[in-house]
Amino acid sequence: MNRKWMLAWVLAVAGLLGAAAAHAQNAQAEAEQKAAFEAAGKVKVAGPADVPVRDQAVLKLPDGYVFIPQAESERLLRSMGNSGGSTLVGTVFPVGKAPWFAVVRYINEGHIADSDAKDWNADDLLKSLREGTEAGNQERAKKGIPEMEIVGWAEAPAYNAGNHRLVWSASTRDKGTTGTQGLGVNYNTYALGREGYISLNLVTDLDLLPQHKPSALQLLSSLEYNGGRRYTDFNSSTDHVAAYGLAALVAGAAAKKLGLFALALAFLAKFAKVIVVAGGAALWSITKLFKRRQPAVAAAEDTVPAPMGPGGTPPKA
Repeated sequence: MNRKWMLAWVLAVAGLLGAAAAHAQNAQAEAEQKAAFEAAGKVKVAGPADVPVRDQAVLKLPDGYVFIPQAESERLLRSMGNSGGSTLVGTVFPVGKAPWFAVVRYINEGHIADSDAKDWNADDLLKSLREGTEAGNQERAKKGIPEMEIVGWAEAPAYNAGNHRLVWSASTRDKGTTGTQGLGVNYNTYALGREGYISLNLVTDLDLLPQHKPSALQLLSSLEYNGGRRYTDFNSSTDHVAAYGLAALVAGAAAKKLGLFALALAFLAKFAKVIVVAGGAALWSITKLFKRRQPAVAAAEDTVPAPMGPGGTPPKA
């Protein structure tokens, strides 16, 4: 066998071994995701219900939603390639077929001054967000996580000083992709309190944001701080003040968060169609729809489920 054919044979064997390893890895990940959703189904809280958010607030969960407690939510997020952490409170899923979910966190880093919201510039915030995301790409690369970039605002930051609620959303995609390929979004909502803030972030596809944004706003409006924990209960003589304001919350701390939720979005797009069944134990199923790929690629790779669009139809390519 000459050197040319020997090299071709080695590459072919390596390709087969790689495909087998990928198949086993996908099967293992799929099994863990299924187990995580089944565990979540056993402890889910169906609305209407009052869900405590630490000792800070109550989420008055509306009818049509289910809440998954912290431990089971952490397992869910880890099965998506994400992390839970000490700030995680839980996750919210819609009842029925809808490709979105929301992550609820409480961040106890002190009272956040909101004075800079009066004169912030959306273009400057976007520039800072991009710079922070680019810096975060170095850490993502070390962990083998795809690098990402900020495409632009899906909704520019808006702060309501009357109820101390902040809303913003940026569209993201894998670095190096172009056009609408791989566009995703996480819709960020915050409720500021006396000692920190509650974040409620909805993860979905960019095309579906207008459809699901009202759900995020409904959940945000369902958050009520306990007496003594409200933003207006702040005591400048005794309470700790955060080292950053609202602008930094958007442009700094959030850049790292975007990378985490990009992984969760990839889960929604590539692995599973989330189905929450009211009154049932199952929260998870996979619809076997196939992406259109070149024959040579399809033959070498294990087939993965395609993302689903509204009404259970395949999305536009």
